[in-house]
This record gives sequence, structure tokens and C-alpha cells, in this order.
Amino acid sequence: MRLVRWIPTVFLGMGLVACGEASGPSVSTVPGPAAVASAPLPPTSVGLVMKTLTNPFFVEMEKGARRAEKELGITLTVKTAAQETSIEQQIQLVEDLIVARVNAIVIAPGDSQRLVPALKKAADAGIKIINIDNRLDEKTVAQAGLAPVPFISVDNDAGAYKAGQFLARDISKPTQAAILEGIRSADNARQRAQGALRGLQENKAIKVVASETANWKIDEAYEVTKQIFGKHPGVKLLFASNDVMAIGAIKYLTEAKRGDVKVAGYDALSEAITEIKAGRMAATVDQQAAEQGYQGVALALRLTRGEAVPAVTTIETQLITAANAP
Repeated sequence: MRLVRWIPTVFLGMGLVACGEASGPSVSTVPGPAAVASAPLPPTSVGLVMKTLTNPFFVEMEKGARRAEKELGITLTVKTAAQETSIEQQIQLVEDLIVARVNAIVIAPGDSQRLVPALKKAADAGIKIINIDNRLDEKTVAQAGLAPVPFISVDNDAGAYKAGQFLARDISKPTQAAILEGIRSADNARQRAQGALRGLQENKAIKVVASETANWKIDEAYEVTKQIFGKHPGVKLLFASNDVMAIGAIKYLTEAKRGDVKVAGYDALSEAITEIKAGRMAATVDQQAAEQGYQGVALALRLTRGEAVPAVTTIETQLITAANAP
């Protein structure tokens, strides 16, 4: 099944992605764009490593980082892998930035464990590290001898919980639901699946009959959705852990003439907002990608200046539905 004629230009050529709350002594909550320091700052080089730029979520993240570059007076180098699953390529990008002797690296890792050794090497070279979007595995970080890395993201569990609750609202008869997961080795994927499951299961009339990974990708989501509905044709609620997978699922459901299925996603991509306004999608979660990029660069700069930064910075999420879609 070829989807490329249907997919917007930004999705062509590959599967896509998107990008939890942690305890600790230092937690900062960011409700919206932060105030900007206008004082001149020493020249600082920051490398931003993202999963891909084929996903609009990361395009927005780069916009926020570029805004920080301009406003804070640093030099930003953006490095991206070919796709969400290109973990070895991300590792090489970190190695390249070590060779380039950047002062700091801001990374949205595609995998929560496999990037840790390369980041430990960067830290040993005196490079400051900031983790955004998908959290590095704390146990793996400790085992590698890497100091705890400041983390900036949303509470993925809470955001997905809102979407699950919304899908479950007003359901009074026995109803089947399904979940499309992201890459299972990614912390944000696990958090979103857990949050959505919790929100759905609060309604005792709902039974989650399938939870399968589509690895953040649109084509995989199409095929996995087809398989789920082949086994469970009674499913009426579907949560996708990112909007790209939600759009792939909607493509299948449209072709199958299953307009009776409520679909929720995550990321608030413009394509998802269009689907919501058209009535083909029920909800999505806005996690302020640009603000994550901005705050990542801003905190990296503070680290290079010897300042203390929060262990965790939480960006607020917002549930987007037909009632409040921009």
C-alpha cells in the first residue's frame, strides 16, 4: 500500500515520529515562552541533536532552538538522523560534535539507553549535556558513570492520560479500545502508552484489546491498524502515541469506511489539527516543541557559564479538540 501520494510533503520518504515526570530536588515548570535575557553573552557553541527533520514536531523544535541562538548570542549547530529509528546515526552525530569541540550538546535521543556511552564520552571531553523530549534511562546513565543529565520535556504520561480520558468520556456501553505505541525502548513512548491506558481504563465500560507498536511511523501505523481491526473489528476507540501514527491509522480507517472510530494522537501537528477540524480525529496533545528546543539551548548556555540548572524542567501540555483547535 503506497501512502506517499496522500501524505503531505513533509512526510515523504520515511516513517516518522514524534518525541515523563521524574522526581528530584530541582524541578521547574514552564507554562509558556520564557522571558529572554538581553545582555550580551560570551560566544558559546551548542550542538542540537534531534531524531529527524522529516517530522514537523522536530521542525518546530529547531525553530525554538534557532530563536534561542538569535536571542542568546550563541552559535548553534543542528544535527539530525535520517529517521526516528536511526540510532547508530545519532551516536555518530554525537561523536562528530565531540570532534568539533562544541561547548554543549542538547539531545533528543531516539533511544533512552544506546546514546548514553557516546554522551559519557562527550561529558568526559568537558562538553555540557542537556536532554530534551525523550528521557535518557537513569539506570543506564548511572551505570555508565555519567552524572545526572538535566532533562526538559513534558509529562508524557499526564498528557496521554488527558487524551485517554477524552476518548473514554461519555462511553456507557461495553466498548473496545486499542493503542498504537512508539518505539518501546524510548521512555516517552512507554509513558504515553501507560498514560493513555490509565485514562481509558478509568471507564469500566472500556476494554483495551490491543496495544501494538508502530515505531512512530505512518506506514507502519497504517499496517498495524489494519491488523488490529482484522483481529478486533469491534474497536471503537484508538489512541496513537504520536500524530504521525494517528494519521496513518486514519488513512486506513477512511479506506475501510470506519467513521465510527474515535482517534486521538499526540504532538498537535498542523496535519492533526486539520484532521480534527474535519471530524476525522478527536484530539491531540500539544507539547510545545519549539519551547522545548528553546529551553534546551538556554539551559545549555547556563551550564557552560557554571550556573546551576533544574534537574527537570516540565513544559505544560494542552489537550486540543474541536472545541479549542486553533
